[in-house]
Amino acid sequence: MRLLFPLPRRGRPPAIHHRRRFRRPPPPPTRTFLAAATTSRRVSTTASTEQCAPPTLALLADHPHPAVAEFPRAGFSRLGEHPLLARAIHGLAVRLALRLSAFHRNTLLAFYFRERNAAAAALHLFDEMPERTPSTWYTAVSGCVRCGEDGTAFELLRGMREYGVPLSGFALASLVTACERRGGWDEGLACGTAIHGLTHRAGLMGNVYIGTALLHLYGSRGIVSDAQRLFLEMPERNVVSWTALMVALSSYGYIKESLGAYRQMRTEGVPCNANAFATVVSLCGSLENEVPGLQVASHVIVSGLQNQVSVANSLITMFGNLGRVQDAEKLFDQMEDRDTISWNAMISTYSHEGICSKCFLLFSDMRRRGLRPDATTLCSLMSVCASSDHISLGSGIHSLCLRSGLLSSVTVINALVNMYSAAGKLSDAEFLFWNMNRRDLISWNTMISSYVQNSNSSDALKTLGQLLCTNEIPNHMTFSSALGACSVSGALMDGKMVHSIILQLSLHKNLLVGNSLITMYGKCHSMQDAEKVFQSMLTHDVVSYNALIGGYAGLEDGTKVMQVFSWMRRAGIKPNYITMININGSFTSSNELHSYGTPLHAYIIRTGFLSDEYVANSLITMYAKCGNLESSTNIFNSITNKSVVSWNAMIAANVQLGNGEEALKLFIDMQHAGNKLDRVCLAECLSSSASLASLEEGMQLHGLGLKCGLDSDTYVVNAAMDMYGKCGKMDDMLNMLPDQAIRPQQCWNTLISGYAKYGYFKEAEETFKQMVAMGRKPDYVTFVALLSACSHAGLVDKGMHYYDSMSFVFGVSPGIKHCVCIVDLLGRLGRFAEAEKFIEEMPVLPNDLIWRSLLSSSRTHKNLEIGKEAAKRLLELDPFDDSAYVLLSNLYATNARWVDVDKLRSHMKTINVNKRPACSWLKLKNEVNTFGIGDRGHKHAEKIYAKLDEILLKLKEVGYTADTSSALHDTDEEQKEQNLWNHSEKLALAYGLIVVPEGSMIRIFKNLRVCSDCHLVFKLVSLVLNREIVLRDPYRFHHFKGGSCSCLDFW
Repeated sequence: MRLLFPLPRRGRPPAIHHRRRFRRPPPPPTRTFLAAATTSRRVSTTASTEQCAPPTLALLADHPHPAVAEFPRAGFSRLGEHPLLARAIHGLAVRLALRLSAFHRNTLLAFYFRERNAAAAALHLFDEMPERTPSTWYTAVSGCVRCGEDGTAFELLRGMREYGVPLSGFALASLVTACERRGGWDEGLACGTAIHGLTHRAGLMGNVYIGTALLHLYGSRGIVSDAQRLFLEMPERNVVSWTALMVALSSYGYIKESLGAYRQMRTEGVPCNANAFATVVSLCGSLENEVPGLQVASHVIVSGLQNQVSVANSLITMFGNLGRVQDAEKLFDQMEDRDTISWNAMISTYSHEGICSKCFLLFSDMRRRGLRPDATTLCSLMSVCASSDHISLGSGIHSLCLRSGLLSSVTVINALVNMYSAAGKLSDAEFLFWNMNRRDLISWNTMISSYVQNSNSSDALKTLGQLLCTNEIPNHMTFSSALGACSVSGALMDGKMVHSIILQLSLHKNLLVGNSLITMYGKCHSMQDAEKVFQSMLTHDVVSYNALIGGYAGLEDGTKVMQVFSWMRRAGIKPNYITMININGSFTSSNELHSYGTPLHAYIIRTGFLSDEYVANSLITMYAKCGNLESSTNIFNSITNKSVVSWNAMIAANVQLGNGEEALKLFIDMQHAGNKLDRVCLAECLSSSASLASLEEGMQLHGLGLKCGLDSDTYVVNAAMDMYGKCGKMDDMLNMLPDQAIRPQQCWNTLISGYAKYGYFKEAEETFKQMVAMGRKPDYVTFVALLSACSHAGLVDKGMHYYDSMSFVFGVSPGIKHCVCIVDLLGRLGRFAEAEKFIEEMPVLPNDLIWRSLLSSSRTHKNLEIGKEAAKRLLELDPFDDSAYVLLSNLYATNARWVDVDKLRSHMKTINVNKRPACSWLKLKNEVNTFGIGDRGHKHAEKIYAKLDEILLKLKEVGYTADTSSALHDTDEEQKEQNLWNHSEKLALAYGLIVVPEGSMIRIFKNLRVCSDCHLVFKLVSLVLNREIVLRDPYRFHHFKGGSCSCLDFW
């Protein structure tokens, strides 16, 4: 049976801003139905209706088709799966001018609204109805919302109120759904709030449907507190309401609260349906703790719903997220019915675990069984291919997307963008993204995240700006990624701008956003802002506390770290391994080790964290930073199965404490243990060579990096450049520099630092200006290097200018290392009043470096008052700091306070604090020649001292007289001169003049600062003997040539 003639078509319904005009139904005709039927077959459908099926249509009850047979009783509601039959019956009624009852008309209206592209027909039918019951209006409103005709739905609401039609929860719930779809965040919320108020006035707040719809709306807009309050006010709550609340809470990161709602629902005796279980199982999969998920799984089994495909699929996904692959496999194998989602869930489980081979085996099995992969399938496969190892397989999936026509799917392109960016192919990701015909919010979020992952913060923030110019509404994930782009030193102003946008969009209450803000401010060293955000947050989780602890740990503020840790414990938040690692990284002195580090170690043992390899490695680093290498070694030796990370931590510990030779021995042991060389290990070993000034070993390590394919790694390149610079091979360092256009930030910093150590301020400043001109943003390390260059050159005005421009121009918060440079600069020039004022006003608390620098300058300028105060502050921080006693002793000596010198040295013996002996060395081929003060243990000692006598005679010929101000013992002048002439660097120089061929540079290294007399001797030797000499002490290089030094006599 077919429709005899088509229904009249109406144009597209007017937009929401047009007022829709509803015709009043015409008055009832005077003739009866029978009279009209016998006199004319062409009566309009606007004739009045009866409440029962017309006699002719009643005959359909005997029709052989069951759906048609039920028509007199069920109307068009049973004919949804048979649209041709429904249209035929409608056509019959029109052709025979049969009057349909109000019930039949309403079911016919609902039928057309359900039909694809038939909304215009439904609205035409509505307009032509002779009588509209309240159900007619309700059906039209919900039908328009279902068809996406939201504007017409709201016009219908106005019509209902105009005609006095009572409101219903069913219609208002549909309108709330339309509000949820509104493009603008504020517009949709305002619209929903208006419907909420209308519901209140109509006394319909007890309606569970509209209450649930409002829950969905507030949840989708992130107004979680309003959703919770609405839920509590609902007089009736069914399983759908509870599920809506759980979705609202979990969508914005309130996982624990969502689980609490589930437990409360069970307590109130509300039985779960499949949808509720699928929801709560899914959110359990996002927890680190697997216990809640396993408990919910047991509830599912007790309820008997585990055979429901949707529930089983959710359980497989949860098991996959929890890493319980075998449980997921067992459940998958036991499923009697599997849909595409089932296969996708299992493939996703393997993908989550990085089991690429099983992903593709299951994918092949799926295709053999005749199931066609969808976008989700391919996205899971792309996820497991998101690495450089499997990108070739990912490219194959890309080709499959092209062949299957799925490349038009936004979801698929989003996954491809993520895959290529994660595999390091950012250009391919960019090409796909910027050529998309349509982008959703996930597209934008993925691209912003891709830029952040590839350290391209500038483009990430530009992309955020372009997103804000579209109709898409950024969400918490958008800003979590965007804040990641600002989570680097020097990006504080960018971070604050993003924070202001977050406040405008009212997303600051979101837990994920709050945690990201704390992390950003912490990385930018703006801990006052970080703590403000923390205190303003409604709820905190372990990530919140870890982010705040990590920020203070980055500033090495152990006291504040322990304060936040105590807050965490009082709040009942259980710390995790990241908490322990962050806290361990905050301690830097023996005093902090005694007060905090050792008790924390005991806590770690008691709580079982010591079994975690990462925590054990952090303890190795903690003890090393606090100067206790013995404890670091003991912890390292206690680790049964040492990973590369453990070896790296121990190598770094030795490098940090100046045991470069032991670090290189550990490197050899690590290689013998079968561990693969990685970039971190290679960089640490290069740092070891740099600290030893061992050029040959450094070059061998660099060659090993080339052989292992690590030569292009930014981390390794930077470490190799630093090694060449510290070994006095500035030319080799410059030869390694990448092109300016692609030069990483670290390389710029290393170059500026290299120039600073040589005293080349002009070159350092010019490099800084080039870097800024190339669009690179200076960071924390950049300014440490630049201020160090100012300090070595004695340029106070330049130093203060760049210090001030850090925060005001470049948005870099001053840190302790910047302040040390300024104090050192002022102290070197004897401007102690300014130095003291600066220390009082600087934005961070002074540490041992500040007081040590001030004490050293006091010794140089013989300022006893300032020096004693600095020594007092230094010893308060660490009573066993040998440098404090040595510098103070030297200060007394320069002021001829020999009684105080003797008392201090006696006290050092009492507390078993020993002065580090001076040592100088030079390396020839594979032999390191080491010299101490007055050392006669060298095999060529006689030749060396004979050479010294020869040098002395030649220097006296040009007017040399010893600078005895550097002699720190109470002896006569002759003995002072003799002691000075036996300094280790002079012995090394004499040996270098013997064995290093003329025309070759002599490279000497010393573990302490060179004294003024040795500095003078080296200058004169370079002039009289025409030799080029490089002397490196712990602070800088001295390049002697033609009677002058690169430091310009300021060091």
